[in-house]
Amino acid sequence: MKLLILSVLLMVSCQSKGQKDDTSDDFPIQKSEKEWKNILTDQEYQVLREAGTERAFSSALLKVKKPGTFVCAACENPLYETRYKFKSGTGWPSFDRPIEGAIAYDSDSKLGYTRKELLCGQCGSHLGHVFNDGPRETTGKRHCINGVALDFKADNDEK
Repeated sequence: MKLLILSVLLMVSCQSKGQKDDTSDDFPIQKSEKEWKNILTDQEYQVLREAGTERAFSSALLKVKKPGTFVCAACENPLYETRYKFKSGTGWPSFDRPIEGAIAYDSDSKLGYTRKELLCGQCGSHLGHVFNDGPRETTGKRHCINGVALDFKADNDEK
């Protein structure tokens, strides 16, 4: 029972429901909702454009350890490097910091309390949220990111 309650709490800590505020005019990459629907899968659209959340432990990116860069699945903006990825146990890819200048921040109160929402700095797509329970020996931050919001590009020298 305790495990079930913990799982629900962890899921809620990275969950967001409903559409995000219309902040799309603030970003360099602009597309209509019809254009986004044409280039994104249904799940990508639901997460990236409607601020949804993928199911915990469903992303293949949880296991990625090789050197490379995680980019926005909507616009390929480089967001996170593997070296700043860590195993949080929450069920979503977690990083202690983004690539400088890659992320925009917004506030999200959809669950009845305010959280810091993470958006792609180029297209404004919803990525996840940032929490203060990351590794204390580095930044203390946990960027809790939906795997479907990311694509992975291995470093060129990796096979």
